[in-house]
Amino acid sequence: MPVPTSSSVKSYLLDLQCRIVAALEAIDGKPFFTDAWQRPEGGGGIARVIEEGNVFERGGVNFSHVTGKSLPPSAAAARPELAGRAWEAMGVSLVLHPRNPYAPTVHMNVRFFTATAAGEQAVWWFGGGMDLTPYYGFEEDAVHFHRTCKQALAGHGDGLHAEFKKWCDDYFYLKHRQEARGIGGIFFDDFNRLDFAQSFAMTQSVGDHFIDAYLPLLARRKDIRYGETERDFQAYRRGRYVEFNLVFDRGTLFGLQSGGRTEAILMSMPPVVKWRYNWQPPAGSPEARLCSDFLVAREWV
Repeated sequence: MPVPTSSSVKSYLLDLQCRIVAALEAIDGKPFFTDAWQRPEGGGGIARVIEEGNVFERGGVNFSHVTGKSLPPSAAAARPELAGRAWEAMGVSLVLHPRNPYAPTVHMNVRFFTATAAGEQAVWWFGGGMDLTPYYGFEEDAVHFHRTCKQALAGHGDGLHAEFKKWCDDYFYLKHRQEARGIGGIFFDDFNRLDFAQSFAMTQSVGDHFIDAYLPLLARRKDIRYGETERDFQAYRRGRYVEFNLVFDRGTLFGLQSGGRTEAILMSMPPVVKWRYNWQPPAGSPEARLCSDFLVAREWV
């Protein structure tokens, strides 16, 4: 297995960040601001953030490239034999929270890790995926998103979509609530079963399909009329998003454990959130249908 170089991966990630931000600025009409940062232990990143936009209440498309002397526990969870090794990590991670409750929140990231130890061959792997978190369910939106996720993996290996879809369903699940965060998508981690070129190509395809997966849904829903009821339910469901990111998300934990930029890491938090004690949506309501028909593992395509 060849030892990869990171320069081609970094070039791709920086270009991906620029392409996605340009597409999002075109639909919002307001520019993202740029916040470049450095990490004392090694590396840094570029946060591209929008707040109080015309479409996005909050969103960010962040690039990071960081290094360290000892792999954090969150990154070594699936590979305990790598704990303590020197490491390098780079990736693009985004979360978008539209203001309109009918427009779904979305998350996507693609990342690359290497871990090295003196006298041993470097270990590398890719990770990433994308998942959709609607507040009001639309069958056609779910089908489009999952179909595009499937297209992203086409030609890169038989069975990858079924595997990565299930992985996403299992990963983005709030165990303490016994419910899914959203309607899933695809998720993969610790991936190096193909050679470097093939694994990189698959990861690029996931990143490259994000715009096609999400922007048509946003364009379709961003101008639907809504009222206080819909905004209130959106804020309630956003609470589940916060719970997952702070309790379970490996990316958030890795960023905090590795001394990353806190503002960029917690950019994924929605700006307006509510919690209620044991609240249940009225039977037969659109809010109840989200839980009964969409927040369950389904084969959408």
